[in-house]
Amino acid sequence: MQQGTTFVMNERQRLAELLRNCSKILSLDVGKQVHGAVLRMGYAFDLMISNDLIDMYGKCSRVELARSVFHKMPERNVVSWTALMCGYLQHANAQESLLLLSRMLFSNVRPNEYTFSTNLKACGILGVLENGQQIHGLCAKSGFEKYPVAGNSIIDMYSRCGKLGEAENKFHEMPEKSLITWNVMIAGYAMGGFGDKSLYLFKQMQQQGEMPDEFTFASTLKACSGFKAVREGSQIHGFLITRGFLISSQKVIAGALIDLYVKSGNLFEAHKVFSQVEQKSVISWTTLTVGYAQEGKLTEAMNLFKQLRESSITLDGFVLSSMMGIFADFALIELGKQLHCCAVKIPSGLDISVLNSIMDMYLKCGLIEEAETLFDVMPEKNVISWTVMITGYGKYGLGGEAVELFKKMHMDRIEPDEVSYLALLTACSHSGLVQESEEYFSKLCNSNCLKPSVEHYACMVDILGRAGRLREAKVVIENMPVKPNVGIWQTLLGACRVHKNVEIGREVGEILLKLDGNNPVNYVMMSNIFADARLWEECEGLRGLVKTKGLRKEAGQSWVEIDKKMHFFYNRDETHPLTKAIHEFLYKMEKKMKYELGYTREVSFSLHDVEDETRDESLRFHSEKLAIGLALLSGADEIEGKPIRVFKNLRVCGDCHEYIKGLSKILKKIFLVRDANRFHKFENGTCSCRDYW
Repeated sequence: MQQGTTFVMNERQRLAELLRNCSKILSLDVGKQVHGAVLRMGYAFDLMISNDLIDMYGKCSRVELARSVFHKMPERNVVSWTALMCGYLQHANAQESLLLLSRMLFSNVRPNEYTFSTNLKACGILGVLENGQQIHGLCAKSGFEKYPVAGNSIIDMYSRCGKLGEAENKFHEMPEKSLITWNVMIAGYAMGGFGDKSLYLFKQMQQQGEMPDEFTFASTLKACSGFKAVREGSQIHGFLITRGFLISSQKVIAGALIDLYVKSGNLFEAHKVFSQVEQKSVISWTTLTVGYAQEGKLTEAMNLFKQLRESSITLDGFVLSSMMGIFADFALIELGKQLHCCAVKIPSGLDISVLNSIMDMYLKCGLIEEAETLFDVMPEKNVISWTVMITGYGKYGLGGEAVELFKKMHMDRIEPDEVSYLALLTACSHSGLVQESEEYFSKLCNSNCLKPSVEHYACMVDILGRAGRLREAKVVIENMPVKPNVGIWQTLLGACRVHKNVEIGREVGEILLKLDGNNPVNYVMMSNIFADARLWEECEGLRGLVKTKGLRKEAGQSWVEIDKKMHFFYNRDETHPLTKAIHEFLYKMEKKMKYELGYTREVSFSLHDVEDETRDESLRFHSEKLAIGLALLSGADEIEGKPIRVFKNLRVCGDCHEYIKGLSKILKKIFLVRDANRFHKFENGTCSCRDYW
């Protein structure tokens, strides 16, 4: 009898050991086979075996099977509950873990340090500080706060919830600091934007004899990325090499290095690290691709993305959203459509974040109908979905539609946030809806949950400025509860130019030059006001200051997509092979407009642009005109009613605005121009912005 009992115990232990090995190596198929053996051998209701099954299924991301085992158990202990909580956390369902803790607390099972640790992590992930504080209190009362696993999770929870002071206090209270303790606090500083403290702790940790591991290095490199400390990051990189760390096999460290070098603008080093990595992560691919795009190296970015698609790596929501952001910024319509088709075929393509990015891409590419269609068929919408669409309407000057959508959003019980209000007020501003903007701004100011920022006040200044209520707009700035920034004064100065109010323009200009005396934009805006008023002496005085200080405005760049290829132009660009033909075409169109419409170039408009383009002749060769000239020469308008789409990094200048209006009239064509502020739809000699942008 005793021998039989020993045999049964050995068999039971063997099954448990097999399940634990499956958990370690994430072998789901073998785990299922062992589960079958468990059922056949009569251990279906064995507490230890059931706990091991829950753990195995949770770690193999099959939390629904873990839950099934849990629900069939006749009795459960703290390990059963905690294993399922860990499974939920592994499955990115922190909310369900907290709900399970609530159920456990109502049962007769008491939590242990691992239960508390798991749910403190859940609170950190969700950012629910109040719940975290409650669990911390329970942990302290039951005596588990002093256990390292619980203490480390308390530090992590407070760090993730933005309470670094509380995290620091707990860190210093810890009787013994393990490597994990140091790592959690270093990561907390890096996450919270305190890179200098993170690096200081990294140094202190080594002085106290603790050897950093890959997680320490990843966090310190992230800290360096946060405040672009490329020198310190390079030193850590060198330290890793001299210590024999195989970066090629360390995806996390390699990813952090790539992120650091990309954010520091050192794409050569970023690509060098990327090339060394044996198993490239999807995040590293995306970081480097986005880095190239942000530096204007579109060809390299697209080549990298092509390699990613050809690799065995599965595209996820992060990649899709990031790439859609690139396609949106550069208005790569065809590539955006192709990626939309690709997204439809993979599960993560239906993620709400991906659908929001696709909608944003269509709006920024000038395809408002496609964006509306996608918005209407989205199975679920969050506040970002509504805000993206409201922003899009605003960019197109469709303020009425933006207001109606905002109302519908409220009817659908989606609470607007500060960004939603900003989108709405901007839309009202672009459409001259003064009454509506005042109504919604008042609602925002009276909200118990939201507070207007300087950007919201800037919208009101813009709206009042457009309406000619300049003195009232200035009073708004002077009396608002938040500190005015350069942008809000520039908004008022722009309105002064439109209404040719030199008196207020001079007052605002003086304020701007005191606040931001090295910004060439401020000098250009003021000189435009003086030029319009024929105050040439003051105008030239400002331009002299610009020369003396050596200030240069950002160069204007425009681009157009023809036959799936992007063509980029700078002002007075002569690098395109069709330059001569483009110039001849533009000259011919100008003569035609002079004869038929009385068009003449206005020299003062050139003051929107850089110093060497102020001569009358240079206006003909502004970048947006060159892009339009190429599009017309290439037959990009051959389909009847299809608009020519041109994109620019700065505001369209006044002369180009008049020129494109005239071109739309004499050629009977539609031009859609996206500048830094909004879309301009030119048709039959008029623009959708009604000449105020």
